[in-house]
Amino acid sequence: MKDHPAEMNGAESVVRSLHAEGVDVCFANPGTSEMQFVDALDRTKLMHCVLGLFEGVVTGAADGYARMAGKPAVTLLHLAPGFANAAANLHNARKARVPMLNLVGDHALRHQQYDAPLSADVEGACAPFSDWVRSGRDAGSFAADAMEALAVAKGKPGQVATLIAPADIGWDEGGRMAGPVAPSGPAPLDEDALNAAVAALESGERTVIIAGLSVLEDVRALAQLQGIAEKTGADILAPTSNRRMERGHGRVAVTKIPYPINAALDMLSPYSRAILVEAQPPVAFFAYPGKPSLLLPDTCQTTTLAGFDGDGPGALAALADRIGARPGGPRDTTPPPVPQGGALTPEIIGAVLANTLPEGAIVIDEGVSSSGLIFPYGDAAAPNSWLALTGGSIGIGIPLAAGASIACPDRPVVTLQADGSAMYTLQGLWTQAREGLNVTTVILANRAYEILKGELYNVGAQPGADALSMLNLNRPDLDFVALAKGMGVPGCRVENAEDFMRTLRNAMAEPGPYLIEAMI
Repeated sequence: MKDHPAEMNGAESVVRSLHAEGVDVCFANPGTSEMQFVDALDRTKLMHCVLGLFEGVVTGAADGYARMAGKPAVTLLHLAPGFANAAANLHNARKARVPMLNLVGDHALRHQQYDAPLSADVEGACAPFSDWVRSGRDAGSFAADAMEALAVAKGKPGQVATLIAPADIGWDEGGRMAGPVAPSGPAPLDEDALNAAVAALESGERTVIIAGLSVLEDVRALAQLQGIAEKTGADILAPTSNRRMERGHGRVAVTKIPYPINAALDMLSPYSRAILVEAQPPVAFFAYPGKPSLLLPDTCQTTTLAGFDGDGPGALAALADRIGARPGGPRDTTPPPVPQGGALTPEIIGAVLANTLPEGAIVIDEGVSSSGLIFPYGDAAAPNSWLALTGGSIGIGIPLAAGASIACPDRPVVTLQADGSAMYTLQGLWTQAREGLNVTTVILANRAYEILKGELYNVGAQPGADALSMLNLNRPDLDFVALAKGMGVPGCRVENAEDFMRTLRNAMAEPGPYLIEAMI
């Protein structure tokens, strides 16, 4: 460990111990009960501290950081109400199975017996959105608690660990540095599962391999997956929602299971065998009248080769070895031509991306109703990392982009942001401006919660004017260029492909954030 003072308070012991184990970014929206951490971060200068103006920005940014850095950041949140503001994007982070460590301030231990205005059940608030929760009890053991939380976060799969920090154990002297705790490693490969997967591939029946999480982030694992498919005739699919996919030229293209239930049922209906690799059996986002919840046919035999806690790439390597499959090659596609006239559509947005994304770009996909139409074009672009909404809790795109950019400051980030969900965490633009991040936010402005219109019909409704009024973003229209300017981010509005392509290319080439309101 690095040199540290012989005497320190509890907060400093936590900061120093976490930094010694590689935690060097703190996303924060602190309050009075966290001031001892603000002081410790200032005095030690050991972490890059990033301020979010809303707690959902903080946790969304920590999620994006973890997806690209491959390690956790720490968040600093204020009591139960502050954690409640952060919860929606913590839900997404849990579904993405990313590593994250939350420090949540609480009233001093001696103050907790009184019903102060901000008193609440902090542990109860944290539990539904955390995989591990503990409240510190004294300054001397505080850092050891933090090391255990860090080990939980860094395990396989990644988890959300929340350590509650009563104010007095942060400011009390007697803090002690704590050493690392080993995280849990991946579960070993089950030989019975491997045998079952081989049997499925050799059965002669229509078989699909559904692979997620670390498989989609590993170019070599994707090649291994392609080789297995080429050897056996099996198909490859990815789950609907994925934390990160390595895509573009030179990488294996993987089709996602679509979000609309009828399209998903149609895609999966031919299969009588399914092999799951770091994925669960596909399930509909919601229940619909007369539709099943599970999307694979009832008669489909399913084998889990590697669970969420397994080593998906290692399992695929073992499977390839058993059947004699060699890594497969990508089938690169030429970027489609971009129409020069007419109004913007999601397909034109996708074609522009395919033609303009520079190598190494990071794409943040919260396009919601436009996502399914834009997504295929990412495979025709230069090599890119594609990050998507994982838990269905909208309002992640702008903060996710901020975190990804902080993790990878040399890579341009493009956010495909639905207009309705942009309003949930618009404050993230201010963080992008303050940090000078190279993020281009493309607002997909259809001025409606368009996806909900489809859902309204899916449940058998025949909507009238009042119902549709609750799903339209008009009266008044939102002006995202003006909103961005108020956050310190320049921007413009575009309505055709030529203007969009020129503006996007220029924005990605310039440092700092920019917003494009694309009228679709």
